[in-house]
Amino acid sequence: MEGYEHTSRTRRQMLQALVALPTTLALTSYAGLRVRAVTPQAFAQAPALPPTPACTDTDDVTPRQTEGPYYQRSSPERTSLLEPGLTGTHLILTGYVLSRRCQPIARALLDFWQADDQGHYDNQGYRCRGHQFTDEAGRYRLETIVPGLYPGRTRHIHVKAQAPNRPILTTQLYFPGEPRNARDGIFNPTLLVAIHDTADGKAAQFNFILDLS
Repeated sequence: MEGYEHTSRTRRQMLQALVALPTTLALTSYAGLRVRAVTPQAFAQAPALPPTPACTDTDDVTPRQTEGPYYQRSSPERTSLLEPGLTGTHLILTGYVLSRRCQPIARALLDFWQADDQGHYDNQGYRCRGHQFTDEAGRYRLETIVPGLYPGRTRHIHVKAQAPNRPILTTQLYFPGEPRNARDGIFNPTLLVAIHDTADGKAAQFNFILDLS
């Protein structure tokens, strides 16, 4: 981490800063998060996304990561993973899918899967699983919960991103300030989301940069 912290800001950091709301990033651990029942009445709409961010270089693509053992095909198409009985801290994740030249990619596929707040994956159904497509501006919005801690891993969300008729990027997103980040052999600080508190939970931002010109 030392080398990472002392290098100049990468385009990924610049992009995340551009889409983040003007609040202080929540860099404290999620340990001890208050678990509550997730109800529709508790949800607040995320602020509108700003215009597509600009880029200054063409090589800072989102790195690939392992798929892991719990991916399932044919997840339901939906922008919210919330459902009756699901508990945890409400999280809204937003951002863009862009090319290396920061051109928005419309109708890009994003397939998300994660553990519930207890660190369990649903391997029989599609709880905490779902896919969606970006809009014409390359934007996406996912409503979910902060994932729990899976044994041996830090807190993370799995995702597959694919531009229409192009190769699939498989990667994972991470949360800043997690004590397990430093001990997780897969963790990559480039994949940290920008995150802040909201009245009803957390809001995070991340832009996926695909290896397309």
